[in-house]
Amino acid sequence: MTDNATAGLAATAAALGATAAPPPYDAVVLAGGAARRLGGADKPGVRIGGRALLDRVLTACADARTTVVVAAPRSTARPVRWAREEPPGAGPVAALAAGLRHTRAAHTVVLSADLPFLRADTLRRLLTTLGESGADGALLTDAEGRDQPLVAAYRTAALRRELDALAAVHDGLTGLPLRRLTGALRLTRVPDPHASFDCDTWDDIVNARARIREHGHVLDEWISAVKDELGIDLDVDTNVLLDLARDAAHGVARPAAPLTTFLVGYAAARGEGGPEAVAEAARKAAALALRWEEEAAEAGESGGPSAPDAG
Repeated sequence: MTDNATAGLAATAAALGATAAPPPYDAVVLAGGAARRLGGADKPGVRIGGRALLDRVLTACADARTTVVVAAPRSTARPVRWAREEPPGAGPVAALAAGLRHTRAAHTVVLSADLPFLRADTLRRLLTTLGESGADGALLTDAEGRDQPLVAAYRTAALRRELDALAAVHDGLTGLPLRRLTGALRLTRVPDPHASFDCDTWDDIVNARARIREHGHVLDEWISAVKDELGIDLDVDTNVLLDLARDAAHGVARPAAPLTTFLVGYAAARGEGGPEAVAEAARKAAALALRWEEEAAEAGESGGPSAPDAG
């Protein structure tokens, strides 16, 4: 592992405030809402940065042992289990109960399908906070400090206990608001205005599309989108590849940059295929580009083959 990678892992662990990996979890994603403020549009299928909102959420919870999406089945970037509340449209509490029937882990992450900036490290932070707090759940709060119960990690037993209690009191779960459920749980809160941002309106979608193109986010967003599109699950040091592309463009020719990085990926895939293989192939290609640059410099100093003393 490179020094940069080691430092990155250490920084991530420090940011999460964790000393150990979070517990295994299942994920329930609620994707069957009516999207009234979007005029009834297919909100989970709306694309942000070239990826459907639902696929972006599924990427964030890819570590889940089981992922259940409560909605009518559709094509997704990775396999999931499908569930549906009865009757369809019975509301978020009924939908959550339907999804929970397919889970087995002691912890369940509950998510809406309209979170464009949700990432795996956010879920790890929620699970770690839940484990350390002893609460029934850990949820994000948005920029105004409002609870976001659909960006949260819960103890599965606590959810089942309160869902059963609500069903007994109300003769079912149809139409119940989420606050009836969360109000009975002991919760701890994690402020995160970025990850908790959801797309309820077309203005939210326009805002999200603009934000991912900001200079500080666009490259990470693009790489994540390409990996999803190509079905690649590989974390590499993008700075190494960017440095290689610069060296090839400068030391050889501008078109050498994309061709060289392609060949590095191909070579890594033929070998071990992991991030270490990419780094090693990039090192070799960068050294070759440097040798080309040195030879060009030497040719320039000597006047090149057309110089009078070139023979």
